[in-house]
Amino acid sequence: MIDSFFKDKRVSITGGAGFIGSAIARRLANLCEVTIVDSLTPEFGGNLKNLEEVKSLVKIKIADIRDKTTVEDLVKNTDIIFNMAGQTSHMDSMKEPFIDLEINTHAQLLILEAMRMYNPKAKIIFASTRQIYGRPNYLPVDENHPISPVDVNSINKNAGEQYHLLYNDVYGIRSSILRLTNTYGPGMRIKDSRQTFIGIWIQNMMKNKTLEVWGGDQIRDFNYVDDVVNAFLSVAMSNDSDGQIFNLGSKEFISLYQLANLLISVNGSGNLEIKDFPKERKKIDIGNVYSDYSKINNSLSWEPTVNLETGIKLTLDYYKSHGENYLEE
Repeated sequence: MIDSFFKDKRVSITGGAGFIGSAIARRLANLCEVTIVDSLTPEFGGNLKNLEEVKSLVKIKIADIRDKTTVEDLVKNTDIIFNMAGQTSHMDSMKEPFIDLEINTHAQLLILEAMRMYNPKAKIIFASTRQIYGRPNYLPVDENHPISPVDVNSINKNAGEQYHLLYNDVYGIRSSILRLTNTYGPGMRIKDSRQTFIGIWIQNMMKNKTLEVWGGDQIRDFNYVDDVVNAFLSVAMSNDSDGQIFNLGSKEFISLYQLANLLISVNGSGNLEIKDFPKERKKIDIGNVYSDYSKINNSLSWEPTVNLETGIKLTLDYYKSHGENYLEE
């Protein structure tokens, strides 16, 4: 089904050298024409090593989606846009709020306006975050949960969502939104904690350093990157997903302390240290949170297929072989 749908399609991926964008590119490179735009800004997670195996099959343009000409060129010749580019660090959004605003809000409006002007028949799938729910009123969090952002990043991602929904409803720009939970797997940023705390844990593990666990009691859910790619492709193929918001999530809930112990167990060595939350992080921490993904399951039959222990093993094995391409020098 995926092969036949994407055959001869023209697909564009913003942030296509990043973690999830590159995984989509690798999945589709042999099926259709794939064009990638990525600024490769060091803080944002793009890494051309993620595209090494398909670099001869895809078009790569190093450019910034904040540039109007870049966006218009991208939009004019495409059927489907996987809109993955974004500033993902919650702490960075608090330190540099206007940069976050430019990327997660202003640039999103640029893309949608370009679609309205030059290619209104294309479809766009926007990568959002469950962080926009803030501190949950109930668990698991479903799509009807109130939006209550606790940081600048969440406010701007919510605005990005609203622009996509507005352009869907008013201008007929086919838009869908996926609210991601914690995504992990090969290709994730491990230089620091900007993308996910699992990344810095894996770096510490590769360097035989102690894993720092802040708090430790917080419960989270996680999706392996291949399952997340499947969700994006399923939404792209569905007309019924137009104008819809979908949570991703998992039936496996685990505390950060338990997750750190699982990493150590799968790795066969390592140790951890529980630390108090830094004050600046505690203010924007959302506590226990995990998502209800029944809507996308009922609508598109999507569900995660890689359990956490298997996914952690696959991830650790990848970085043991390819860590030099991702570890901080």
